[in-house]
Amino acid sequence: MCGRFVDPNMRSEGTDTSWLKINSFPRRYNIKPTNDVLVLAGEDEEPLMARWWLIPSWFKGDDPKEWKAATFNARIEEAKSKPSFRGAWRYGRCLIPAGGYYEWTGEKGSKQPHFFQSATNEENLFFAGLLSVWNDMATCSIVTRAANKYVEPLHDRMPVILGTGEREAWLGGADDPEFGQGARVKHHPVAPFKIADEGVELIEAD
Repeated sequence: MCGRFVDPNMRSEGTDTSWLKINSFPRRYNIKPTNDVLVLAGEDEEPLMARWWLIPSWFKGDDPKEWKAATFNARIEEAKSKPSFRGAWRYGRCLIPAGGYYEWTGEKGSKQPHFFQSATNEENLFFAGLLSVWNDMATCSIVTRAANKYVEPLHDRMPVILGTGEREAWLGGADDPEFGQGARVKHHPVAPFKIADEGVELIEAD
């Protein structure tokens, strides 16, 4: 499960994002499904913006809100064969860079958010993503997997976070259920925040 995440610092990655006018594109710390996010598409890692909530190319609607299925995440165990994702699985591999993401623990009404970030010398995380173009709109989904030992104490699922040696294989169409198993992340609790809240203070330790 991944329902909120943070924009990456792409200046540190050497990726050409000048076309995004990055200086006037403030970094976001509370990205939500249906927001536009930066993706790196295909084996050439072409940067583009995509709506975070995948709509399959075959859907016949005219308004994105007509697509009701919750497709902002795609389980790696079933995406290959699930009708919503199988076209993107074959033809729409991408990376979705992130500065980190959130998960919540506790009971409804008193949930505690936690911020997950890289525990390596790489500042950004690179989620395995699926990209689908629907009615000339780029849409995407973050691929998830069972939690590894770094995440499991807090949550049973996590994004598929690709290491340096896995990204080329993912973008090239490899089918490996172990993608992301070795991803090293660390986490800390943060202050509860609301859906419209924004700013770097959201990721500060509580």
